[in-house]
Amino acid sequence: MSLPDLTGWTIAFDLDGTLVDTAPDLVGTLNVVLAEQGIAPVPFERARDMVGHGARALIEKGYAATGLALSPDLSPQLFDRFIEHYLANIAVHSRPFEGCIETLEALAEAGATLVVATNKRTDLSEALLGALDMRHHFAAVVGPDLAPAPKPDARHILFAIEEADGDPGLALMVGDSATDVNGAKNAGVPVVAMSFGYTAVPARDLGADGVLDSYAELLPWITAHVGRR
Repeated sequence: MSLPDLTGWTIAFDLDGTLVDTAPDLVGTLNVVLAEQGIAPVPFERARDMVGHGARALIEKGYAATGLALSPDLSPQLFDRFIEHYLANIAVHSRPFEGCIETLEALAEAGATLVVATNKRTDLSEALLGALDMRHHFAAVVGPDLAPAPKPDARHILFAIEEADGDPGLALMVGDSATDVNGAKNAGVPVVAMSFGYTAVPARDLGADGVLDSYAELLPWITAHVGRR
């Protein structure tokens, strides 16, 4: 479709569950860590919505799903092992969602600046995007370690927009979870929730300005939003 001139606009994207379906490799790593502790794997269907809050939270939820409590003394060791295995297997099964790349290319062609604002650690985010040949689409990649505070704190999204030399008054956020929606609202930035991501709460109940079921719907939504401005 033909897009309006998006010069001056900044589009911020979450990473896990929004740009890339990372659950297969994250859950796979979780189950490797659990297996090394003699714990049965968590079924993928159950573990998918545990993704999106960081490795420590995922390990804790994995333990809880098996009815076990994670020892505070063991937690750092398991975290380090998780990161080691995940970095070595970061893009074995992870892939951008259908239509994602074409959408990023269309937005860039229309003049928009794209940035990643994710609660995934920056080095992991850079490694994943590099492995999938996606890094060149983004002016900046901002994880919680680079931002003043992680989402849903407004400063994360505002900092990411600033890193892309953007104007918060001409910005949009695309995410999949309450963290993204609340972070954008706190920043005063309109937000779209993609319904196929990782959230225990249905996307339509998150309070986003729009809820989309595919990337095919994102360009029309952005076009309508820009037109209203």
